[in-house]
Amino acid sequence: MAERTPPRKVVLITGATAGIGQACAEHLASRGWRVFGAGRRATASTTSSGIEMLPIDVDDEVSVRTCVDGILSKAARLDAVINNAGFSTRGAIEDTTIEAAKAQFETNFFGVLRVCQAVLPALRAGGGGYIINISSLAGLVGLPFTGLYSASKFALEGVSESLRLEARPFGVHVVLVEPGDFQSEINAKRRIFTSKESAYQTAFEKLLQRRTRDETSAPTPEPVAQLIERILNCRRPKTRYAIGMLRQRILVPAKRFLPQHMFEWLFRRAMGL
Repeated sequence: MAERTPPRKVVLITGATAGIGQACAEHLASRGWRVFGAGRRATASTTSSGIEMLPIDVDDEVSVRTCVDGILSKAARLDAVINNAGFSTRGAIEDTTIEAAKAQFETNFFGVLRVCQAVLPALRAGGGGYIINISSLAGLVGLPFTGLYSASKFALEGVSESLRLEARPFGVHVVLVEPGDFQSEINAKRRIFTSKESAYQTAFEKLLQRRTRDETSAPTPEPVAQLIERILNCRRPKTRYAIGMLRQRILVPAKRFLPQHMFEWLFRRAMGL
């Protein structure tokens, strides 16, 4: 009797229409995964790479549930979820409206929470799986003029740590991936709230110029996709994985081990503040 070919593993990737999400979708599809890529701009279709695209708005409960139910009806299983959908707000905290702050958390935090709640029953029913939440180095170090984005990622770090402990008895591994700068639409589409009339404008413009140079010279996101594949093949993945340029990643151990006043002095110099 011929051996049965095991079914392909199934992964859902949000924010898969560009940047890190798209790189992950294409890489995992090339490695034999059945990839469902989801995004706000996506339409129900299959790409030339075999990625099955579906619409999702992580800000909307019904949209999230509809997307997850659609995947389960087609594939009858779910092995991994990569929560990548998000956007960035930039500007002085004093200048940023409460409405903008709520919108930042609605997508970057509550959007991830909606997806996690929607997929956990399927992951438990299948005996386990992986939830990989795309955080940021800005979720470990509060960046000036990126405070609301950092806050949303700090919150994501906390809820992911808690969920990791809650879900582990069911075989579900919750993992944080913390990229530095990579080429992505998130840089071009960020929302800016500091104007020429702001008391912070001079410092903001100086920092913005520096950050623009960093983002322009940033690597393409394929290394993040390769890291995620390694995590998905790891039986006991770590809680978090930082990835990016060394001069950015070094901020994390520096914050942990240096006296606070020394870290802030070095950080201000690095940021040109």
